[in-house]
Amino acid sequence: MLTIRDLKKTYGGRVLFEKAALQINYGDRVSLVGPNGAGKTTVFSIIMGNEVPDEGEVHRDPWTTIGFLPQESEAVGSETALEIATGRAGQIEELERTLRALEQAGTVDVAEYYEAQAKHDALVDPGFEARAKKVLSGLGFRESDFGRPARELSGGWVMRAHLSRLLVMEPDLLMLDEPTNHLDLVSLLWLQNYLLNYKGAILMISHDREFMDELTRQVVEIASSKLISYAGNYTDYLRQREENYENQLAAHKNQQKEIQALQEFADRFRSVSSKASQAMSKLKQIERMELIEKPQPPRKPFRFQFPQPVRGGHRSIQLEGIHMAYGSNQVYQGLDLMVERGDRTVLVGPNGAGKSTLLKILAGVIEFQKGERKLGHNARIGYYSQHRSATLDPFNTVLEEVLRSAPTLREDEARGILGSFMFRKEEIYKKTGVLSGGEKSRLNLIKFLVDPPNILLMDEPTTHLDILTVESLIIALERFEETLVFISHDVHFIRKLASKVIHINSGQVREYSGGYDYYLEKTGGVADARAALTAA
Repeated sequence: MLTIRDLKKTYGGRVLFEKAALQINYGDRVSLVGPNGAGKTTVFSIIMGNEVPDEGEVHRDPWTTIGFLPQESEAVGSETALEIATGRAGQIEELERTLRALEQAGTVDVAEYYEAQAKHDALVDPGFEARAKKVLSGLGFRESDFGRPARELSGGWVMRAHLSRLLVMEPDLLMLDEPTNHLDLVSLLWLQNYLLNYKGAILMISHDREFMDELTRQVVEIASSKLISYAGNYTDYLRQREENYENQLAAHKNQQKEIQALQEFADRFRSVSSKASQAMSKLKQIERMELIEKPQPPRKPFRFQFPQPVRGGHRSIQLEGIHMAYGSNQVYQGLDLMVERGDRTVLVGPNGAGKSTLLKILAGVIEFQKGERKLGHNARIGYYSQHRSATLDPFNTVLEEVLRSAPTLREDEARGILGSFMFRKEEIYKKTGVLSGGEKSRLNLIKFLVDPPNILLMDEPTTHLDILTVESLIIALERFEETLVFISHDVHFIRKLASKVIHINSGQVREYSGGYDYYLEKTGGVADARAALTAA
């Protein structure tokens, strides 16, 4: 289906990979992993023909169709969500023009013609629209949204529409770059179950460990300028990588001991006439050796100790009879909720159910129409959302912002924490005013950790983080002794931290006093998770 041979790519003198090889066959399930900047998206761009390698080749079966979901959505206009999902927004006419042009050309590019013909046939299939509606619904669209112009939708919803289009087209090879970024937990579980039954091959980049564990049968890591393949899912890859490191390190140490012994013999007896020839033989033996390089240890989560906040009262926050509406849209009516000290609560439910609204009510950042919000003794609330750029001083550097948040933090400690959250070397001297949205989110998260309140309210804290940084965050929050309420679509993150689940839907709140697996058990298990989440 797809073969990569002897691939080399450099950027600014830095070698991303060389002599890299990869083969994907029909039905394969492959995850491409590596730290940020390793070259994962570059591999995708080369496969798609958007970038040219310095050396090597990418060979694609001419009968293979490829569907690609980038991290950023395409520009949109008046086309509706349904038209994006069906691919009919100007696509049929364009494909017909492409087919005519190829037919009139002197020599036909078989792969290009086959792909254009397959897409055209799919688009005119009478059952295509029904399939598109089913996929849109699975990814969280309401029927009333099908006809909405895409320009009225957020970027995340536009991405869902483009993902729907790929799933409806059913290409032979599905290439997904961070497909779960814009999904809530409900849609993520639906997508996961959908892809488990997908007939084609899948090549994906993801920072969602649980998602890869469920779907992946092969992991390809970009490391030491190579593409290194491991059989199994992400957890299997971690185990095998650690074993390979230990084996290579042991082999390196044994060889160094052997070299040392040979060298010592040669140094001792080279001037002794009766043993000089043996000494020279030992030196030649060293020269003939193929040296085993000392392996680099696998990257591991960064562990740091942040200060524990002032102990809060037994009751952290209490809501009584809360009425909350946005205009005519009634979100909550008579809501009662108690958050106790030490709770680790995840809020789950379909998109638009009111999870973020509840978090904002708890944080006191929005006003409700009726009811009462009571704070417990010594309550100090910290609310983390993905849109907190206003809390940063645009003239401070990244390092200064962290140090001013926690005056007792040493600079070397701040550098270590920043490095673990993907701020490296000269990046810590960037002014916060020029940071990207993702960088601002990560910096605000660090400020949270180095000077934590005793009630943490967090909305999608793992967005923009790679897997190791998520693990670092988990380690930090596991040591947090006070109250945590959060929203997340990262199942691994939820499993590691949540001791209570609150399911929200249609203004109704139901508590499950147990972890995520307990919640799934009570609501029907993984296969029925979406039905349980969306039940009234």
